[in-house]
Amino acid sequence: MPADTSYDVAICGAGPVGMTAGLLLAAQGLTVIILERRSTTSNEPKAISIDDEALRVYQQAGVVDRVLPIVVPGTGTRYFDSNDEPAFHGGAAIPYRLGYPFKNPFAQPDLERVLLSALRNSPNVTVCFDTEVTSISQHADTVELQAGGRFLSARYLLGCDGGRSTVRSLLGIGMTGRSHPELWLVVDTLGDFHTERYGMHHADPKRPHVVVPGLNGRCRYEFRLFDGEGTATDAPPFELIEDLVSRYRTITPDQVERAVNYRFHGLVADQWQSGRCFLLGDAAHMMPPFAGQGLNSGIRDAANLTWKIAGVLRGALRETVTQSYELERAPHSRAVVRASERLGRVVMTTNERLAHRRDALIGAALKTADGRRFFETMAYRPAYEFTDGMIVAGTGVGVVVGQPRTFDSSTRTIEPLDNVLGPGWALVGVDVTDPADWTQASRVADVFDAAIAMVPTDHTVPRLDTVNVLLDVDGRLDAEFARYRGHFVLLRPDHVVAAAWNPTETDRVLTAVTAWTPSCERTQTKGADHA
Repeated sequence: MPADTSYDVAICGAGPVGMTAGLLLAAQGLTVIILERRSTTSNEPKAISIDDEALRVYQQAGVVDRVLPIVVPGTGTRYFDSNDEPAFHGGAAIPYRLGYPFKNPFAQPDLERVLLSALRNSPNVTVCFDTEVTSISQHADTVELQAGGRFLSARYLLGCDGGRSTVRSLLGIGMTGRSHPELWLVVDTLGDFHTERYGMHHADPKRPHVVVPGLNGRCRYEFRLFDGEGTATDAPPFELIEDLVSRYRTITPDQVERAVNYRFHGLVADQWQSGRCFLLGDAAHMMPPFAGQGLNSGIRDAANLTWKIAGVLRGALRETVTQSYELERAPHSRAVVRASERLGRVVMTTNERLAHRRDALIGAALKTADGRRFFETMAYRPAYEFTDGMIVAGTGVGVVVGQPRTFDSSTRTIEPLDNVLGPGWALVGVDVTDPADWTQASRVADVFDAAIAMVPTDHTVPRLDTVNVLLDVDGRLDAEFARYRGHFVLLRPDHVVAAAWNPTETDRVLTAVTAWTPSCERTQTKGADHA
């Protein structure tokens, strides 16, 4: 343990979610301590798919160039029917919309080593292994922890310590949902010949299974087990592994990197915040793997919460804005859990009659344009959008704006949108050319010290002396902002649309967003004193 005992944020858990949160907080200039009861990063390749949203988060954290070398740039998931014939290939509705490949196989140990190396290079972060949190005591503006036999304090505590979360237990928070009785063998292999850039879901009712090729000869196999083939506490015998993978390859014991029998869970924490403590990742939600969203949901948690905490600690946001974390993230996580369970029931059924009926229905749907779109763009996955939280009511809010390439008129370069707008808030005017409207809207930008830019979707180059004009180069910038023509758009640091309004509504929006800041509290206090 270090000599320092006071930090901005303490994080319990040095898995991918905890380390991602630490990097995001450090990028905001906060002091962070990460406490991990294990002796080192995990050597178990648990999570195996990282999506474009997560890679965009690592771009914001400044480490995406370290992460990309350890992933396979994926193209989605291929589904096979009862006869082991390809049914359809599910991928991105708009490839590269967020600036990265859609769904990318990787090995969790590789990611953890990359993230730890980046944290070790950050002067703001301390990582302590062999350090278990044993008590939590909350006070008016701090959290006091006992960890590794010492006491330390932080302004906030993030519980990123997995499904058996110590933080969740110490806070007395339960989980709602169910554990699934079906037993699966999960085996990670080396020396594999698969080179596909996509996962494969084989919906054979006689033996449902999943194959996910990885990098440098790694491959994940998941097989449904039946009565007499093992229990959740058994170590899978090599003979069973050898038999199940024999349809694909021969294997030797030294080529088995990890093998476990596993029952999946569909659980969500009953509350995600208790005072100054928050739950993230598996501590907040556990889900079946069939939608590939377990780790990615945890990274969304970190991306949603960390900038709010940083804003509060810098004095730019009211402390009450942290309450929007659960309002925004919990409904989507519950929807993803339900979707994962539903996908598992449909794709991985062992009932032959239902399986053949499923194949017939999907086959008929794929003969229609809407059906192809539904399956091939994976529209069965819940969209990440919300109607409550830190948003101003209106059309087109609570959704994530993509990251198209754009010509930056100020630098005369072509850059990804996030690089142009920067890591903070941004005000974008879409086809708004009246200088008077910009003067009014700049009051909203001033509240958050937001970057300001104009997007013309009519292929002109407006001359606005005080506003940077961003120009479309491939149709994607225009498409991303088309629904906001004639409006201003306020983007949060997590790329979510916080407000979208006609220039005549600037006063209404200014009042609404100022309520998120301490200036609102000062105004209210001044008014009360005057009264």
